[in-house]
Amino acid sequence: MSKVVKKNTEKGYTQLISDLGTLLEKARKDAYVKINQVLVETYWKIGRKIVEFEQKGKEKAEYGSGLLDNLSLDLTNKYGKGFSRDNLEKMRKFYLFFPNSATLSRKLSWSHYCLIMRIEDNLARSFYIKEVEAERWSVRELDRQINSQLFERVALSKDKKNVLVLSRKGQIIENPEDLIKDPYILEFLNLEELSSYTETDLEKGIIKNLEKFLLELGKGFTFVARQQRITLEDDHFYIDLVFYNRILRCFVLVELKIGKLTHKDLGQLQMYVNYYNRKIKSDDENPTIGILLCADKKEAIVKYTLPESNKQIFASKYKLYLPDKKELEEKVKEVLKS
Repeated sequence: MSKVVKKNTEKGYTQLISDLGTLLEKARKDAYVKINQVLVETYWKIGRKIVEFEQKGKEKAEYGSGLLDNLSLDLTNKYGKGFSRDNLEKMRKFYLFFPNSATLSRKLSWSHYCLIMRIEDNLARSFYIKEVEAERWSVRELDRQINSQLFERVALSKDKKNVLVLSRKGQIIENPEDLIKDPYILEFLNLEELSSYTETDLEKGIIKNLEKFLLELGKGFTFVARQQRITLEDDHFYIDLVFYNRILRCFVLVELKIGKLTHKDLGQLQMYVNYYNRKIKSDDENPTIGILLCADKKEAIVKYTLPESNKQIFASKYKLYLPDKKELEEKVKEVLKS
């Protein structure tokens, strides 16, 4: 017969349960982090042992010996799953990519490193490691950022010197230009399959996938409003999307345009930015930034509509599909050669 336990109604008992739960959750999280750290360190050591055995004191390894196949069979028989030939090859590659164990990040899991090892370019690998450390990206988010060519998209707005800084330190936000990407990748909206869509469809898709859109916008963004109405002498206007960037300490207004960008679109966005600067932002906040996301733009329209001293209004394309990897990589190589 099961024992009936009387519910405890003592003062503070609910808080005790909460405190114990907090301790347990922290312990589980700490254990998970520690296990991942040990796993990363162990796989690195396994990779080193394999490479050292292959090389046998030689500068380069002799391939084709079937070593990984034999190791996979014997280790699996003795220690169980986790030692397929593919996994052992990843461990071997892990050591070759990161021969100095002191450079390994304690904030990245083995799954993070498996994704990063797909990247052949040293600069890009370093960039993504720094971003995972700073932004605490999940493995899924890292995968998306790599697939969307984040490094290449950010690098194309910089010169050779700043691309190298980008790879060593990650993306640093110091001025409005540092926030801007061109293009923005919105593949998560799943609109490309539609024969036609409206700006309302685009906006609704962004709101529905707001968390993903904030990640695509970049660091420090929080959502403020949608279709925010402003009134100027009895005329009502509606700003598509309003955000705030806590790093630059300023409002960011986003207007959506599915057709070709015109000078009128830029003029309207400039009006919204001016309104925010004069009516909304406080004295201790920085000037408002305006971003016009459009499906198509001509650089000449942007150049001759906005003043040469412009640092607040930006026009960027958005794409509803992942970019061409080779095309962006070649463009970055051209920047590095210059």
